[in-house]
Amino acid sequence: MTMDAIYIPQLTRAPEQTEEIEIKDFLPGLETLTPVRGRICVQHQGNYLEVSGQAEAIITCTCNRCLQQYNQRVVVNTKEIIWLDATANELQDLPLEREVAVEDLVESLPPDGYFYPSEWLYEQMCLEIPQRQLCDLNCPGILNRAADSAEESVDSRWASLEALKKQLPG
Repeated sequence: MTMDAIYIPQLTRAPEQTEEIEIKDFLPGLETLTPVRGRICVQHQGNYLEVSGQAEAIITCTCNRCLQQYNQRVVVNTKEIIWLDATANELQDLPLEREVAVEDLVESLPPDGYFYPSEWLYEQMCLEIPQRQLCDLNCPGILNRAADSAEESVDSRWASLEALKKQLPG
């Protein structure tokens, strides 16, 4: 099955008000070595959608310490409730800064709108990409092999300072 947009009112007429989507494809905007493989289940529950998904892919990361590239498996296994709210996409004249209550931090869609499984899965995959990317927990970082030889040869611009340093009592 493709990851086309799901028209929410049509979902109410599906068997058990559920649509399951098998995934075996690359996601636009997400660079992976392998296709994303898994499944998404979207179930209409009256005033909300229950979306669950399991998927995995392999990405290439760059170690934050040594800058070497390595492959990392990204796994999504999550469930989310998306509220159906008729005012979900209305643009309001809101101030640039405002206090937001915790209960307002929920996803919502208009009940006569669309659910985009590929966008939802893209967001879930991005949330699983590690922020701290290390090729190994004991990664030593960038090894400076030239450090020893650099100590012996002094940059000519620093020669005067080196001479003054030798004159000082030690």
